[in-house]
Amino acid sequence: MTAGAIVPPTPAAIAHAARLLGEGRLVAIPTETVYGLAADATDDRAVGVLFTAKGRPAANPLIVHVATLDAARALGRFDARAERLALALWPGPLTLVLARTAACAVVPRASAGLATIALRIPADPVARALLAAFGKPVVAPSANRSGEVSPTTAAHVAASLGDRVALILDGGPCPVGVESTVLSLAGPVPLLLRPGGVTRAAIEAVIGPVATLADVPDSDAARTSPGLLGRHYAPHIPVRLDATSVGPDEALLAFGPRPLGGAAAARNLSATGDLAEAARNLFAMLRELDSPAYRGIAVMPIPATGIGAAINDRLKRATADAALPPPGH
Repeated sequence: MTAGAIVPPTPAAIAHAARLLGEGRLVAIPTETVYGLAADATDDRAVGVLFTAKGRPAANPLIVHVATLDAARALGRFDARAERLALALWPGPLTLVLARTAACAVVPRASAGLATIALRIPADPVARALLAAFGKPVVAPSANRSGEVSPTTAAHVAASLGDRVALILDGGPCPVGVESTVLSLAGPVPLLLRPGGVTRAAIEAVIGPVATLADVPDSDAARTSPGLLGRHYAPHIPVRLDATSVGPDEALLAFGPRPLGGAAAARNLSATGDLAEAARNLFAMLRELDSPAYRGIAVMPIPATGIGAAINDRLKRATADAALPPPGH
């Protein structure tokens, strides 16, 4: 089987993927959020190969995926808040940043040398089957080159990483479409580091109020979270947010039943204004519009409620340092 091959997730393919991980190789796996690039989290060399394959900065920590809550407890220190959240929202798109246990088997490089560890149990059945077959934790950042648009199909992984990955397990399109929510419980105040597939309201329904980085602007807690680089999730062409008009040389990423007219090309995240549908479509549609044939991508306003907070976070990072001016400027 050639490197970068896309295969259906049969039991034989999952067993083969587990063997590859045991050899220190990289395997792309579906999750409910985006496709992840998996490596053995207990193998320092394998984690280093992953950083190199992605071109990821070494100071950007990785999320560790495990199969069970007991496996998570062996790696991170669970207090009452973490226990309640894990029981209520795992498996699912929630990552908890916790203090590492003294016996944590995950190599320090995976956590960028920090005293904390980012943990989650994915809900995707293919990811869970692979974790069970492998029997050890894996790191699994998005399966694309660092800073680019995240992959939500196996074909996206192949286009971005090619033969840098040993095998791609094809689980179909990701049903959530944006990365996990990252919540730090390393301090006395729960701190939402990255909005994602679990809403702030869902977390607060379990443990009460949480703070955000906007509430503690001087905090260095952001260092413990992946996905917070200034420019991230970015197409190759510039992006313009909150567009109320669109030029004939622009592509349009629309939202809702009244898309703007006049664009060179257009995709609608959700014609009915459904934010969950918009999240599922976000990265795939950004990829479809990412062409040098257009001056850039104009994005219509998207409500920041619920999972809309995660959509807006990703779009804001996609524009950092490369915002597209409006037509005529």
